[in-house]
Amino acid sequence: MGGASSSIWLLLRGLSRESGHWGAFPQLLVDEIRQREPGARVLMLDLPGNGVRHRESSPSRVRQFVDVLRADLAREGLEQPINLLTMSLGNMVAVDWAYHHPEEIGRVVMINPSMRPFGLNYRPARPLHFLALLALSLSRRGLRQREARVLRMTTRLLHSREAVLDAWVGLQQDHPVTLGNIARQWLAGLRYKAKLARPVPPILLLCSRSDGLVDWHCSKAISRAWGAPLRLHTRAGHDLPLDDAPWVAQAVGEWLDHMERPEVNI
Repeated sequence: MGGASSSIWLLLRGLSRESGHWGAFPQLLVDEIRQREPGARVLMLDLPGNGVRHRESSPSRVRQFVDVLRADLAREGLEQPINLLTMSLGNMVAVDWAYHHPEEIGRVVMINPSMRPFGLNYRPARPLHFLALLALSLSRRGLRQREARVLRMTTRLLHSREAVLDAWVGLQQDHPVTLGNIARQWLAGLRYKAKLARPVPPILLLCSRSDGLVDWHCSKAISRAWGAPLRLHTRAGHDLPLDDAPWVAQAVGEWLDHMERPEVNI
C-alpha cells in the first residue's frame, strides 16, 4: 500500500442496493480507521444498474462487475492497493477481484457472505436472498410497501424504521432499478462459484446469527476453508451496518490492530 496515511477503503453493496443504503456507517468507519491510518479515505461506488448508474445495464457475470469497477478506479488514478468492505453481491465481486488481481487489493472485509461452494450444506439463504428480492421487485405492491418488506427482511435491531424507510423510498424514486437489471444481478450471483483456495489478501468475515436471509454458517464455512478470522454478531440481521454500525466499525478497527494474529473468534 502507498503508506498507511493514504489508504483507501471502497464500499460495495449488492442486489438493487446503492451507496445511499449505507446510511451513517461510512462516517463511523472512516473515523475508526483514521485512529490508525490518519489519511484514510472511504469511497463508495455503485454497481452498474444501481444508484447513480441505474440507467446502465447490469452485467450478468461477477467478473464483468470487477472489470467495470477496475476501469472506474483507473480513470480516477487512485493509488493501489485498495481495501474493500462489501455486502451481498459485492462480496462476490470482492472475492473475484482478489483472486484475479491480488496486487490491487490490500484487505477485504465481507459482511454476511453467501456464495458457492460454501453455502451448499448451510442453506445459503432463507430463502435465497437474490430470488426473494427479485420476487419483491415483481410484486404489485407500492414502492413503500416493497421497501418496508425489504427492511423487515434485512434488519432486526433498527429503531428508526420510519426514517430509514423514508430515505430508502427516496433513493428508489431518485434512482429506480429496473427489473431487467435486478434479474441480471441475480443471475450473476447465482452463477458465481468461489474457489476453495483462499485469496491472497487478508480477509475478515463479519456475520449475524439472526440473519434472516443468509445462514451464518456460510461465513463459518468460508472462515474454516480460508483460515480467515470471523466475528459473530448475535442479534443483528442481514444488514449489519444498518442494525449496528458502531459494532461493524469497531470490529474492523480491532482487526487492523490484530492482523498479525490469525485467530477465528466464533
